[in-house]
Amino acid sequence: MSSRALPTPPTATAHAQTPAPAQTPAPAPAPAQTPATESPAQLAARHGLSVSGARPSLPEYVGQLWARRHFITAFATAKLTAQYSQAKLGQVWQVANPLLNAAVYYFIFGVLMGTSRGVPDYIPFLVTGVFVWTFTQSSIMAGTRAISGSLGLVRALHFPRAALPVSYALQQLQQLLFSMAALVVILLAFGVPVSASWLLIVPTLTLQFMFNAGVAMIMARVGAKTPDISQLMPFVLRTWMYVSGVMWSIDKVLSHQDLPHWVHLLLQCNPAAVYIDLMRFALIDSFHASQLPHHVWALALGWALLAGVGGFIYFWKAEETYGRG
Repeated sequence: MSSRALPTPPTATAHAQTPAPAQTPAPAPAPAQTPATESPAQLAARHGLSVSGARPSLPEYVGQLWARRHFITAFATAKLTAQYSQAKLGQVWQVANPLLNAAVYYFIFGVLMGTSRGVPDYIPFLVTGVFVWTFTQSSIMAGTRAISGSLGLVRALHFPRAALPVSYALQQLQQLLFSMAALVVILLAFGVPVSASWLLIVPTLTLQFMFNAGVAMIMARVGAKTPDISQLMPFVLRTWMYVSGVMWSIDKVLSHQDLPHWVHLLLQCNPAAVYIDLMRFALIDSFHASQLPHHVWALALGWALLAGVGGFIYFWKAEETYGRG
């Protein structure tokens, strides 16, 4: 029996697999290159960006301030109400403080130093001077701390920063109006009659408010940059008070003293003295027009415009710097 050899199946040979060539990914498109000469301002303009807290134009700033007039009034009233909220006598101190100051000045200057001699109606004369001067003094002191003392509010909310010094000046005007009630009682008690000249109180206080608000804005900008100025201002204001005729008659001193001409001009054109004398002329019938400096209304208007408009522009120019570190 013969054997038949069966054909063996072909052996599968391992074929070496040649690896497929690695495919290189297509290069990503290169990002648009910013021209090397493009400034940050040009880049921001190209993307429609604006500076946060940038200073608006002057007309726009005035419009923003006017739009917040109700906030300014409410803020001033709230500050005035809270001022003596912890005192037992409360708002009585709004009148008591200037009256006590007037009493002290009367004892020192009127009695001990004799400045009351030759000045008719000296007590109404003195009280009027103290009340009007306190309005200016308090407005400037409050304005000095308007920004530095309200950093939390300045950094938290966006509003025209001029609202702060203006509201502080308005607060002091409201306090003066409360004090005027006591002043009227004093005038009547010392026999000063009511007259049509009392209507001059309105333009006088309007011009003085413009002056006070302007100086408050100037000091607010200075105080925001140099907070230590608030420690120096009481000495400056005290010196200013002594040369403003609060406790003595400038007219009497100039008529009896041989002083240089520039001293005459300095005393007569002193803005605080101008507003004090105008208020005395309006309220006290024994204070005559001859005791006023020449062109007194022009002086009052000039100081109001110079301080009010100039101070507003000076404050506005640093608008974007307030509240920054």
